Amino acid sequence: MVQHDASRTDYETSQQLMDLLRYTAESLSLGFDRWDEQHVSGPSLYFLVVADVDVSSYTDPLGANKWPVNRCRVISESAEAFVEAARDVAFTCDGAIVIAADGTIQEQMVRVRSPSHQSMDGIDIEYADWMGTKHMSALEASTREEVLWAVTLSEENGRVSSFLNGTYQDYPREEIGGRWRP
Repeated sequence: MVQHDASRTDYETSQQLMDLLRYTAESLSLGFDRWDEQHVSGPSLYFLVVADVDVSSYTDPLGANKWPVNRCRVISESAEAFVEAARDVAFTCDGAIVIAADGTIQEQMVRVRSPSHQSMDGIDIEYADWMGTKHMSALEASTREEVLWAVTLSEENGRVSSFLNGTYQDYPREEIGGRWRP
């Protein structure tokens, strides 16, 4: 298991941000009704919550993929504006949306580089056979000291997954939308 310093533990107690990210992904999944149609992609999201907004040591900008900061720069300012912006991004952009622990969203969406084998020394990651590139990236990213957690929404089937410390919890679309989980 990965050891983390006290500051990361303090951030992990901020459940409100994590709940809003999962709620947003779940509501977009449930609000899309064309999952069973061939050649149709649903909404897709990859949220990366970080302790330090300087992510340049392990990410690369992903071209013109940008979060609309003019509509929502800080999640806590308006949950409604955040959900609406996420809905638009989920259908038009690709890459990870970088969010600081205080809820501030970076404009540039990114590709997260896989950690080197040396930096993953002692960390055993188990990939599920349903995982695509985005989910494997989120799982790997969650092992980094700078990353607090990640949340993804699969464009293929509406699955919502949370990633923390090299582990994950996933919820197929048919299991979301019920009573909220702790």
